[in-house]
Amino acid sequence: MNTSASVPTLTSATAPAPAPAPAPAAVSAAGPPLPVVLAGARGHGRRHLDNIRLLAGEGLVRLAGICELNPLTGRELDGLGPVEQSTDLAGLLERTGARVAVVCTPIHTHVDLALAAAERGVHLLLEKPPAPSYAEFERLTEGLAAAGVACQIGFQSLGSHAVTAVRELVADGAIGRVRGIGAAGAWARDLAYWHRAGWAGRRRLDGRDVVDGVLTNPLAHAVATALRIDGGDRAEDVAGVELELYRANPIEADDTSCARLRTVHGDGTTGEITAAVTLCARRPGEPYVVVHGTEGRVTLWYKADRVRLERHGHAPETTEHARTDLLRNLLAHLTDGAELLVPPGRTGAFMRLVEAVRTAPEPRPLPPDAWYTEPGPDGGGSARRIVTGIDELVAAGAERLGLYSETAPELARSGGPYIPWAVPAAPAAPAGGAGEEAGA
Repeated sequence: MNTSASVPTLTSATAPAPAPAPAPAAVSAAGPPLPVVLAGARGHGRRHLDNIRLLAGEGLVRLAGICELNPLTGRELDGLGPVEQSTDLAGLLERTGARVAVVCTPIHTHVDLALAAAERGVHLLLEKPPAPSYAEFERLTEGLAAAGVACQIGFQSLGSHAVTAVRELVADGAIGRVRGIGAAGAWARDLAYWHRAGWAGRRRLDGRDVVDGVLTNPLAHAVATALRIDGGDRAEDVAGVELELYRANPIEADDTSCARLRTVHGDGTTGEITAAVTLCARRPGEPYVVVHGTEGRVTLWYKADRVRLERHGHAPETTEHARTDLLRNLLAHLTDGAELLVPPGRTGAFMRLVEAVRTAPEPRPLPPDAWYTEPGPDGGGSARRIVTGIDELVAAGAERLGLYSETAPELARSGGPYIPWAVPAAPAAPAGGAGEEAGA
């Protein structure tokens, strides 16, 4: 997603797109740089712009166009040369002959823009979450298949070699039988964050689903990484979802939530993932995923690509790992057939969570005595809301594999903060289609 308010337009919304192209031929590794168009170049999109600049320096790509409502300046395009800029993605793709589009725009625009590219035979790197609903996700995957283009979903953590290292440790029995996987994310966002764009913090906008909550967007990587480690990352792997959705900020979406996902693997074994996340932490820290086993545990700090193995009777072992950039992997897929790291199908389980959040009752507003306001740095800037005790509750949820309502009483009994607002989740959602519901 892009933190910019810009929403590029679609020619295909007003004029017919060309007939779907046949499956594009593989691109020669020895050929000229692939022309790339970036849709959404500000906010988070700046990271994609910097990455394109890096890959252009290696001769792998050429920035052919920028799709933004407000054109980038020469300074923003430093080192990339003059490029065509337009608010019309479809027309820009046709005029530039782009082979790859990077789409980093507001969540509710992802599917339409991605399909506009696919209909023109353009391969995709599509930011997460790929869609705001499971029905839209199905429309996306069907359109991609019909067009025969490659698509990578922008869960950057899934390019980390540390994820593979954790899976290998678990498969080798390093921590015994897996009891469950916890995911924890304690971040902070100031009040200005929720005013950066019209869709920020919204569940829907102008009749369209957005679902911009902490579980589905800012800390989505926590859940997606846990699902990949579990091995249950496809839609059909999800057997149920439980949710507790809360908000301390004056927004529609959730900013402090937890979820439990139950998975069923192809070999008949089952898994359980509990994610505890917030954007109202007192002391923000690195998010992590921890795999609990009968003989120890392994923790992955997925933004740092760092793994710590703790086993009974052994000293802890910490390793750091490399990471494969997702756009680079997409290019390798096109040039030499490398396997895509994050094809849409491998995000289906995450989309089941998005759908559960979308169809859940509105997030519960926390009572005023559950949070307090901290002024910006040095008394300036934007203030932020902090939920009392949430740092401890998030850590306890990942450690004890419990939802907030389950963990809060245990935390209080052990001398931790008293958190009366955490209430039981609704019954687990069945693994089904877009019409089924899960609630907080």
